[in-house]
Amino acid sequence: MNGVRIEELSVVGPAGQVVAPFGADVAAGQMLALIGESGSGKTLSAKSLVGLLPRGFRARGRLSIGERTIELSTRADQWRGIRGRMVALLLQDPFTSLSPVHRCGDQIAWTIEAARGTRLDRAERRDAVVRSLAEVNLPERVIRAYPHQLSGGMRQRVAIAAAVASDPQLLIADEPTTALDASNQGEVLDALRSLQDTRGLPIVLISHDLGVVRGRADEVLVMRHGDIVERGRTASVLHDPQHPYTRALVAADPALAPAPAERATPRSEREVLVSVRGVEKAFGERTVLSNVDLEIPTGVIAGIVGESGSGKSTLARCIAGLEREDGGVISFAGAPLAPGRRSRTPGQMQIVFQDPYSSLNPMMTIGAILSEALRAVPGATDTVAGLLETVGLPAEFATRRPADLSGGQRQRVAIARALAPRPRLLICDESVSALDVSVQAQILELFRRLRDERGITLLFISHDLAVVRTLADTVTVMWEGKVVEHGACADVLGAPRHPFTQTLVAAALLESTGVRRHDGETTS
Repeated sequence: MNGVRIEELSVVGPAGQVVAPFGADVAAGQMLALIGESGSGKTLSAKSLVGLLPRGFRARGRLSIGERTIELSTRADQWRGIRGRMVALLLQDPFTSLSPVHRCGDQIAWTIEAARGTRLDRAERRDAVVRSLAEVNLPERVIRAYPHQLSGGMRQRVAIAAAVASDPQLLIADEPTTALDASNQGEVLDALRSLQDTRGLPIVLISHDLGVVRGRADEVLVMRHGDIVERGRTASVLHDPQHPYTRALVAADPALAPAPAERATPRSEREVLVSVRGVEKAFGERTVLSNVDLEIPTGVIAGIVGESGSGKSTLARCIAGLEREDGGVISFAGAPLAPGRRSRTPGQMQIVFQDPYSSLNPMMTIGAILSEALRAVPGATDTVAGLLETVGLPAEFATRRPADLSGGQRQRVAIARALAPRPRLLICDESVSALDVSVQAQILELFRRLRDERGITLLFISHDLAVVRTLADTVTVMWEGKVVEHGACADVLGAPRHPFTQTLVAAALLESTGVRRHDGETTS
């Protein structure tokens, strides 16, 4: 397979140029990473290469693949013969690219048949799909599965199989491992690595995760405000960054942060704010929580880690009353709570979810969103301006809408809304997983400040062990609906005892410190 060349790629939007002209070469079997903060122009650049820019944006430049040169200003109708066949796009969320009502095997088969321009008989169809699944290390049984029946990592590998079933000559992967735990993340990245090795497929990777980039990419481009500010071999750029912006990105990476100062282990005489005893939860025949015990003292940041499907979020939702546990007892400040929301004192617990855009009303201004939250609290003393100030946003943001803000700014608004009733417990469910490292660092510092200044207790759920290590006082490890390890964060992640915790820590270390490249070079 041939390499590809990107020449003079630029993007112009309604307000002018948003991506300055740049170029890059991606050799066969190599990976080029594009990194930078939210809003830097990474995704617009990626969409330019597949003809999917939003309305009002125009791309310029050229993409050369083998003997063919594609003008990036090509009309939308002409891109239909290029996109999917010559250039494939892998999105962050596989639910975006996979139909929830069709079996995975059928969706891969459609791509194969479209690429060949002919219908296959049943035997040929099955054989072709089985080969595609095997290429991303998925078993034959996935043919009959629906996307919702698979783990996040398996869904993403199905999306990869569907994307490359047409034998494209370039794959664009836009944040393909966001919100996946380290082991699932490794499976997806291994699938991409296998395609590089077996097909010689060039890949352009968009990512905010420097650990992913460090371990996998051959070359890296650093983008800021639409400009490429640094480029080079990944090991060189990330280990010896020259530009101040790149140095700031690397310094904000929790995987590279120095070990946190020793924290005081929560004292036994502290009040237990949340007590979970023998909690059980099943969805149909599938047991999600099995005899779960947990205590969270007042004023600590308690981390919960585990693979996708381990029960982390379900436990948090049971504590908040958003799910009704089937058995066991959940107590808050010494008082047992009945299952469901009715037994929860309004405002005592609040949740910050992973995607603030889905939890904020896009039709309301930020001021209206926060005012609504304050009106729901009898005797509230905070103001909209005060809440914005608490989360580090200027008062004039009250007139904006969620779509006008960056991902990090939207998450700050979601946190401000959660703070309106002055909660004692703030549940953060993967609330920084989709943020780039510099914005992530700002949100984590905000959480520390809320704990220190307001005495808020945080239940922090994350798949990112590096983030948990830098933030949490205690950590609970869940596996298949059970608590398998619990203790001070430094003890559990520094010297894990349970085999599953050891596997998690090893997988996180592998992705954050680099792995062997094709030519034997180590990127760390």
